[in-house]
Amino acid sequence: MAKRTGGEILVAALRAHGVDRIFGVPGESYLPLLDALYAQGAAAPIAFVTCRHEAGATNMAEADAKLTGRPGICAVSRGPGAMHAAIGLHTAQQDSTPLILLVGQVPRAHRGLGAFQEMDFTQVFASVAKYVAEIDDPADIPRIVAVAYRAAMTGRRGPVVLSLPEDVLAEASEVADLPPIEIPPAAPDAQAMAVLSDSLASAQRPLMVLGGSGWSPEACADIIRFAEAHDLPVASGFRCQDLVPLSHELYVGDLGIGPGPGLKKRVAETDLLLVVGERLGDITTQGYTLLARPKPQQPFVHVHPEPAELGRVFQPDLAIVADIAAFAQAAVALNVPAPPSRRDWARDARADYLAYHAIPPSRPRNGCVDMAEVMSRLREVLPDDAIVTNGAGNYCGWVNRFNRYNGFRTQLAPVSGAMGYGLPAAIAAKLRHPDRMVVAFAGDGCFTMAMTELATAMQQRAAIIVLVVNNGTYGSIQMHQERQFPGHSIAIALTNPDFAALARSFGAFGESVSHIGAFGAAFDRAVAANRPAVIELRTDPELITPATTVAAIRDQALATRQQP
Repeated sequence: MAKRTGGEILVAALRAHGVDRIFGVPGESYLPLLDALYAQGAAAPIAFVTCRHEAGATNMAEADAKLTGRPGICAVSRGPGAMHAAIGLHTAQQDSTPLILLVGQVPRAHRGLGAFQEMDFTQVFASVAKYVAEIDDPADIPRIVAVAYRAAMTGRRGPVVLSLPEDVLAEASEVADLPPIEIPPAAPDAQAMAVLSDSLASAQRPLMVLGGSGWSPEACADIIRFAEAHDLPVASGFRCQDLVPLSHELYVGDLGIGPGPGLKKRVAETDLLLVVGERLGDITTQGYTLLARPKPQQPFVHVHPEPAELGRVFQPDLAIVADIAAFAQAAVALNVPAPPSRRDWARDARADYLAYHAIPPSRPRNGCVDMAEVMSRLREVLPDDAIVTNGAGNYCGWVNRFNRYNGFRTQLAPVSGAMGYGLPAAIAAKLRHPDRMVVAFAGDGCFTMAMTELATAMQQRAAIIVLVVNNGTYGSIQMHQERQFPGHSIAIALTNPDFAALARSFGAFGESVSHIGAFGAAFDRAVAANRPAVIELRTDPELITPATTVAAIRDQALATRQQP
């Protein structure tokens, strides 16, 4: 058996598990890994996508994992590189996304001496990663990579960190490659499915909520067939609006930020709440208020692949441990006639959804762009398979409420609520699906946290379209300030660059839209440019959400304070 460096052994192990792309920022602490990537043969090479910031790299890897269903791979250097990458790890943990972060480390003999950029990554990442290991022997690389994959992909999926001392990557060893791990799906218990069948048979007002990770096109198709067979209205958890086409007659809305009042009412009135894959975090449950804790009043069935998630916050009447695909497949086989009254329940819920998600009339102010106009135009021109990404900010209220997600993995947005996600996610999406349209939304604050990745988009020829919603403020913070401390807004004003000119300086298409009626033509020009594009949307900061204004929020808060 020929000796290979640790870097070469690691590349072989990653390739065995189907890795075709690594996102990262190169660092001197893992040069042998980079050299092994340089020396790859022509067969199934692993591409290295050079990013401009480690946060962008981990966000790209996380988004890529959502699109493929396999762990995204990111490589960064020690110390500052690892800390910059922490935001993507946090998003992977919150979003239950499989991700493997490879971190260069000081040589083994220097550990514990306070060496340059030294950190104990097993301690630093213990609270955010499912598994953290530092590899001490190159011969152990194949085994630990297999362990990392198993940890990332089983139960509640999530991130893994592998610390790689640079001398381990450089040291030669004789070790055989291991085959890729196989993870048998956890099928639901037959008795539990029989209990669910009985519950469905008697339910007059059931509601199914979908969310979490581990979905696939096949699983989504099965769960839709299950819903259709039982006249079962379907809602989605926070930022999981692409599991059922929003055009489907049984889709009734999302339990995200600002859900429709009709949907919240139906959660309270349901006589069978079936939750599949969704953890029921604070956003989906509206600050843990939609359901009583610890025991909801509604009959409650919870399906999740991680046993520890079942009953952790809300105690279910029936807990089903199962992989999403396995449960969906088993659910299709249930043969329970739906009571006729259930059709009225589902139809009325759908009518509420359509009314709440109808785009309201434009509210032109000061000649600025109105986001209602933007969303109306996008509904007309975006293909059903277009991928729409966003980060965090009040601008997301228009995107999540009015965009039509009509295909699996057409939405890439962080459950973690991380700013700076939309642009890197869009790049990863375009690299994975170059033939699909990819549109990223970002607020002015959100975009400036990641705008250096425009250089990555140009280098990779990723023809994404970025819509920068520029209202000159940290709008979400202002909204919360006005609610809690009316009239005391502070630290929210932003002095911004000319975003269109900035884009052009990168070589991208750039255009600013500052008045009603101009967006449609600008978007058409961005599409025709066939290269990375930025359209700056200059909006009125007073229009803080689709439903209200800053002044209205302030007035309501002041009126509440004046009440005896």
